[in-house]
Amino acid sequence: MSYSDLQQLISERIQREGPISFAQYMRMALYEPEYGYYMTGSAKMGWEADYFTSTDVSNLFANCMGRQLFAMWEKLKRPAHFIVLEQGAGRGHLADGIRTWAQKEVPEFYEVLDYRTGDIRGGEDAVAVQTIYPSVVLSNELIDAFPVHIVEKRGERLYEVFVDVQQEGRLCEVLDEPSTPEVASYLDRYKIPWRTFDEGWRAEINLDALSWMQRTAGIMRQGFILTIDYGDKAKSLYTAWRKRGTLLCYFKHQANERPLLYPGEQDITAHVNFSALIDEGRRLGMRLHRFTTQRLWLQSMGIQEELEQRRVNDFAEAETARATDQGQVALLKWRDLRQRAAVLTDPDGIGDFKVLILRGVNSYPKS
Repeated sequence: MSYSDLQQLISERIQREGPISFAQYMRMALYEPEYGYYMTGSAKMGWEADYFTSTDVSNLFANCMGRQLFAMWEKLKRPAHFIVLEQGAGRGHLADGIRTWAQKEVPEFYEVLDYRTGDIRGGEDAVAVQTIYPSVVLSNELIDAFPVHIVEKRGERLYEVFVDVQQEGRLCEVLDEPSTPEVASYLDRYKIPWRTFDEGWRAEINLDALSWMQRTAGIMRQGFILTIDYGDKAKSLYTAWRKRGTLLCYFKHQANERPLLYPGEQDITAHVNFSALIDEGRRLGMRLHRFTTQRLWLQSMGIQEELEQRRVNDFAEAETARATDQGQVALLKWRDLRQRAAVLTDPDGIGDFKVLILRGVNSYPKS
């Protein structure tokens, strides 16, 4: 099945229904069964694919996550059955890393850890209905891939971007009235002064993130939601200087701003409005436990201490036998690990990802 088949499906839908919202287009481009970017079965993550995640950089990330989950287990008074549900788990590398860390470092935690994974299916299907009550719901770079609406300022009004088909069959953008009241009022909800911004200013609106929080909070009782992604709180995200929004496409680690090009063949993402997740979580009975950057979170989870410990235990020959072949190998491996830690904590890179932890305040249902 070729990617041109997906563009044909999109074009046929537009011809039947008229222009579709960008969110509808993005949902098809990423999640259309058998054709969408995440649905084709081909490798998307890793150094040779379109993008990489923190788990590709170093197992230091999984080890820190293991320590975070262990701390949550202790805060919940060490339940005998500790269920962790990772959503959008992809290849499962984070899960494998956490299990390996727990088995080695905290065997009693490993014995009670029930780590489960789920995949992305996009929008309303992104979180499958669960019959379990997990202690922790975890996601890493999940919400940025939810379909988004795009709005654009024209005069004193806000219009929505729709996708149409030109005569020669190319997909194109058109502006029209917002598709729903939720889209029209979203920026005002977070007190964004968009009316004062320049003509043509754009922003993305992720309504699916609110639906995700509703479903996720619905399967929680007393536990934690932990999500890591790029984005910020609303006031820092929706700014006058960010004139074209945050939407980006990724193909083999190269970014572009042409989402209508090659639907199904490239990733499409947008920064996450963490204010929306925090506010919706609070409305649903969750409390804000922590909001910080990945850099600061990793530091608080002992990444520097682990680095030092591994330098002493695993790479001692880099200092004691530097003139030997073994010493040189140890030195190179140590420098590589140190560089990977620097990537994870880079304040100008993925170290600026945001880490949000919400805690449920309800008690578990009686058995």
